[in-house]
Amino acid sequence: MLRDCDLNEISDGRRYLLSDMVKADCHDCKGCSACCHDMGTSIVLDPLDFYRISSYLKYSFEAMLNNQIELNIVDGLILPNLKMAETHDKPCVFLNESHRCAIHPYRPGICRIFPLGRLYENNSFSYILQTKECLNDQKSKIKVSKWIDTPNVKQNQHFITDWHYFLKELHERLLAQGDEAMIKKVTMQLLHFFYIEPYQPEEDFYTQFYTRFANFKSLFL
Repeated sequence: MLRDCDLNEISDGRRYLLSDMVKADCHDCKGCSACCHDMGTSIVLDPLDFYRISSYLKYSFEAMLNNQIELNIVDGLILPNLKMAETHDKPCVFLNESHRCAIHPYRPGICRIFPLGRLYENNSFSYILQTKECLNDQKSKIKVSKWIDTPNVKQNQHFITDWHYFLKELHERLLAQGDEAMIKKVTMQLLHFFYIEPYQPEEDFYTQFYTRFANFKSLFL
């Protein structure tokens, strides 16, 4: 999800890499779940996020649409996001009665890096420390790679970069064409290629993703 804002207004102004130390460690949150409430449609799922959660739950895309995810337009494309429960405090549907994440080992990348965010520049990205998002003012320093707690982190960064700039290019091309029927067709195919068509949980995700990635680009880019 693209944001047009002043970096100095939302962060400490620094760009962080995996080997850097950053003041982001919330010490297991100590019972706080403020960042899991009232997030609207902002927890957009990339294909890896969806693969992790659906493989853990053993739910299909269609089954998850019933309760766990919903579809919304994100930068001109239709993409899934986590749902918020329809109660007064609007918690994430995966927040349990103890105010803990029920899918914590399989949580989305946006949740995994919080209170960090990603800053995309020059066909790559770095991390930023969001200073107005987390209520905990007693955070400690921790290495970025440890905080984001992501297996195969270098491969993951490559995937995140490819996915972001692929969506950006796709949106720009569809916008330039201005053909509403084509936009609808391509966005539905995007969902089918990367979300609806089941992944094989016993096979490597990245291998499956890049096969689909190449096939989609050969057809639509």
